[in-house]
Amino acid sequence: MGILYDYEDVVLIRQAEKPGDPAEITVNCPDKTGLGCDLCRIILQFGLSITRGDVSTDGKWCYILFWVVGKPNTRWNLLHKRLMEVCPSCSSASGIIYYKPEFQQQPKPPDVFLLKFWCYYDRKGLLHDVTEVLCELELTIKRVKVSTAPDGRVMDLFFVTDTRNELHTKKRQEDTIHGLKAVLGDAMMSVEIELAGPEVTACSQGSSFLPPAITEEIFSLELPNERSNGSAASNSLSVTMDNSLSPSHTLIQIICQDHKGLIYDIMRTLKDYNIQTSYGRFSANAKGMCEADLLVMQVDGKKIVDPNKQNALSSRLRMELFRPLRVAVRSRGPDTELLVANPVELSGRGRPLVFYDITLALKLLNIQIFSVEIARHMIQDREWEVYRILLDEGDGFCVSRNKIEEGVRKKLMGWE
Repeated sequence: MGILYDYEDVVLIRQAEKPGDPAEITVNCPDKTGLGCDLCRIILQFGLSITRGDVSTDGKWCYILFWVVGKPNTRWNLLHKRLMEVCPSCSSASGIIYYKPEFQQQPKPPDVFLLKFWCYYDRKGLLHDVTEVLCELELTIKRVKVSTAPDGRVMDLFFVTDTRNELHTKKRQEDTIHGLKAVLGDAMMSVEIELAGPEVTACSQGSSFLPPAITEEIFSLELPNERSNGSAASNSLSVTMDNSLSPSHTLIQIICQDHKGLIYDIMRTLKDYNIQTSYGRFSANAKGMCEADLLVMQVDGKKIVDPNKQNALSSRLRMELFRPLRVAVRSRGPDTELLVANPVELSGRGRPLVFYDITLALKLLNIQIFSVEIARHMIQDREWEVYRILLDEGDGFCVSRNKIEEGVRKKLMGWE
C-alpha cells in the first residue's frame, strides 16, 4: 500500500509580495537520501539564494521550507517544474498519486551535443553573453574549448546536455541558433549542432595531466585551523557534533560566513557521506553569518558514534564551507592563466553556474578570454571539475593578478 497525497501540493511556491522580501518554496513529498541536496542545486541553478530553511522528515516523508531571494525575472513556473522532477518518483492511478519506492530507477544519462560556432572577431564579454544564452535555454555546459586564430577569428566548442531532452529536434536547435544570433549579431559566421559521439567527446577532454604545482596549490586539503593566514572566513568557521541531546540522532551545529550555495555545500557533503537529515534549520543574518542545526543519522538509522567517522565528516564539512571552490591565477609559460576548480558530487553532478560566474567576473573586469579548457580530473580520490582559462593580455591589459583572483572569487561566492 502506498502513501496517499495530492500531486499538486508536492511543491508550492509563494512569490514575494514586495521587492526585497523572500519568496517561499515548500516541498512536501516522500523522502530520499540526498533530496535536500538535489533541491538546493536546482535553486542555485536558478540564481536564487536561500536565506532561511526548515527541514523535517521521519525517514519516509519529508517537509521542506526554504525562503529564497534572487533575480526579479526568475521563471517561477519553470523552477516549480524542475523541483517536481527531483522529488521521488510516483505512479498514478485514477488521478491519485502513490509513492512506491520499489519502482524508483536511475535516470538514463543525457545525450551530449556539440555546439560549434565561428565568429569573425572576438570582443570582451562575448563568452559570457553566449553562456548566459545557453543557461536561459537550460543547456548545461559540460565542457568548453575556445580558441582564437591568428587572424582574430574565434572558434567555440560547447559540449552541452539539454535539461529538456529536446536538442535532437529541429525546433529546439533552431531556437538555440536564434538565441545565439541575437547575442552575437554580425560577429557570428556559422553555427552547427550535432550529437557528440564517443570519439568526439574523447577528443574534447584535453590533457588529463595537471602539473604538480597546480595540484599542490589548488587542491590542498589543509583545514582552516591549520592555516597560518588567519583569514576572517577561517576564524568564523565552527563545526561541532553532539550525541548527548538526542537518543537517536547526532546533532551537527555549524556557524560560518555565508556564501552563495552554502546550504547546497552542506547538503551535498552529507549526501556524499550517505548521511540522512531528519531535522534541519538554517538561517543567515544581516552580518553575513549563517547558522545551521542538523539532527542526522547514518543510513543504518544509527547515530554517528565512531570518532573516526565524526572527525572525517567534520573535517570535510569545514573544508567544503571554507573553500567550496578553488581559485588561483598563475603563469602558464609567458601567459596568465586563471584556474577554478570545484568538487563533483558522487552522483556525477557539478556545481551550477560556475562558468557563468567566471565569465561574468572577467567581463566586469574588462578582461578578454583567449582560450578555455574544462575537464574533470581525479585528484586525491575525488573528482574535480577544473576550469583553465588563458587570459588575453593584449594592449591595455593592466589588471593585477590579485585583483583578478579576488574578483572571480567574490563573484563565485556571492560576495559582490
